[in-house]
Amino acid sequence: MANTSVNPNEDRAKSKKIGVLSALWPFLSPYRGLVFGALLAVRRVVDNFEGGSSDVLDLYFAAALGIALLLALGTALRYALVTRLGERVVADMRIAVFSRVIEMSPAFFERIMTGEVLSRITTDTTLLLSVIGSSISVALRNVLIFVGGLALMLYTSPKLTLLVLLLVPAVVVPILVLGRRLRKLSRENQDWIAASSGNASEALLSVQTVQAFTHEPQSRGAFVDVTEKSFDAARRRITTRAVMTAIVIFLVFSGIVGVLWIGAWDVRSGQMSTGTLVQFVIYSVMVAGAVGALSEIWGELQRAAGATERLIELLNAEDGVRDPRAPAALPIPVKGEITFDTVQFTYPARPEAQALQNVSLTIAPGETVALVGPSGAGKTTIIQLIQRFYDPNSGKIALDGVPLDTMDRAQFRRQIALVPQDPVIFATSARENIRFGRPGAKDAEIEAAAEAAAAHEFISKLPDGYDTYVGERGVMLSGGQKQRIAIARAILRDAPVLLLDEATSALDAESERAVQSAVDRLSRNRTTVIVAHRLATVKKADRIIVLDQGQIVAQGTHDALVAADGLYARLARLQFTGGLAAE
Repeated sequence: MANTSVNPNEDRAKSKKIGVLSALWPFLSPYRGLVFGALLAVRRVVDNFEGGSSDVLDLYFAAALGIALLLALGTALRYALVTRLGERVVADMRIAVFSRVIEMSPAFFERIMTGEVLSRITTDTTLLLSVIGSSISVALRNVLIFVGGLALMLYTSPKLTLLVLLLVPAVVVPILVLGRRLRKLSRENQDWIAASSGNASEALLSVQTVQAFTHEPQSRGAFVDVTEKSFDAARRRITTRAVMTAIVIFLVFSGIVGVLWIGAWDVRSGQMSTGTLVQFVIYSVMVAGAVGALSEIWGELQRAAGATERLIELLNAEDGVRDPRAPAALPIPVKGEITFDTVQFTYPARPEAQALQNVSLTIAPGETVALVGPSGAGKTTIIQLIQRFYDPNSGKIALDGVPLDTMDRAQFRRQIALVPQDPVIFATSARENIRFGRPGAKDAEIEAAAEAAAAHEFISKLPDGYDTYVGERGVMLSGGQKQRIAIARAILRDAPVLLLDEATSALDAESERAVQSAVDRLSRNRTTVIVAHRLATVKKADRIIVLDQGQIVAQGTHDALVAADGLYARLARLQFTGGLAAE
């Protein structure tokens, strides 16, 4: 399906491809004259063996050395320029694909594994680099040799050349027939490589869980299975390509041998000189070698075609959540009023389960609202819809009266700070992890945010303080430390809307008190939506929304809901902290 959005990187990648082809010609076209001159000299040299001046013979060989030098310099220049162009094209393709994927909504990643996307960005583009930076250059050179050699063959002996041309259909047919199968197998091979990368990525990102449950043999077996399937597809691809190459080379050289046999009889009958036949032999070998090389390159091109298809699929992937062509402006300053108007929603991957049913809700500017309910009630779904990670199936969601789907996503998301249930920590320093909330923040502002989130003390004790590298996904930090850094990040963002999805679930009692105090200060004069199970967090909310099976079943203050003796009261009696998992 075609992507209707404008992607400047995508256009740039396409224009670069065309640029490669046009840029190659100035570097390759001079070779035609060099090849013609070199090969024309061969006939004169061979015929000169039988007689003529020795000075002329020396001159011919000196000219041949000069031409060889020019060819060597031209080849080196071609390699440097074409390889550089190939690197540029592939870099642009990677940027275009990443730029497209990083903007896709979460629904896209419900259908494709992250490891497979990474495989396409790395493995597939590397394959394209090989083709663009090397194979196409070699192909153009061999096409030039083929055309030039064929022209010289025709000039040398039209009769023998026409006999050679009769073999062309026999050579082209296996290339076309086997080429289609080769492209299909190449695509299959790349798909299995991507599946292997996805499998490995998933297992390695969860390595502690894998080892804790002694699941290494099963994980190893699953990886071996997909890797072997990838190898099997590669084996069939290699076999097909080898068969195609063998057929083409055999047919070409067999035909040339037959034609030369006829030429040998012409020499014996005096219809052709020995030098002319030798010249024709050299031309024939060059043409045959070019055809053999082109058949191999054709296999590479078919393989690259499969990789290109997979990359184009990402570039043209349809996203259900799109920005409008003419976005509406968000009122400035943002007050933070959030409105849900009869919203119904089901997750794309679970269309049979209704996540929200006719939810109508208005959160006033500066109000703190807590969302409570059993697991699967729809609490985190509301958090995700406020950020427009998904669009509702029906109904409207608005910020300050402006529907979210009429605005540019980046515009209104800048007005939101998020602390997720599972804090995301990047493989960089503690300082840069906090600065992620506001990239232009100064060091003093970062440290003030850490102080407010009760994170300054433990960060200061790290080996390099705020500049300590915290490892991939923050493996050097405890769960509570990760959460405090995520809260510091939200504090630094200083947005009018604050979303807290179980923000204090991983904190010990002392840290929770410190962070809760910071959250209380942070939520003043801000619209705050809290998903929590702890009474200490919920009781202080201006209003509590009780959800069950995607519906609002009650709302009010803590005391009023307890007095009503409904679902909230029952959850309160279970202490809320009895291990209920957030969505």
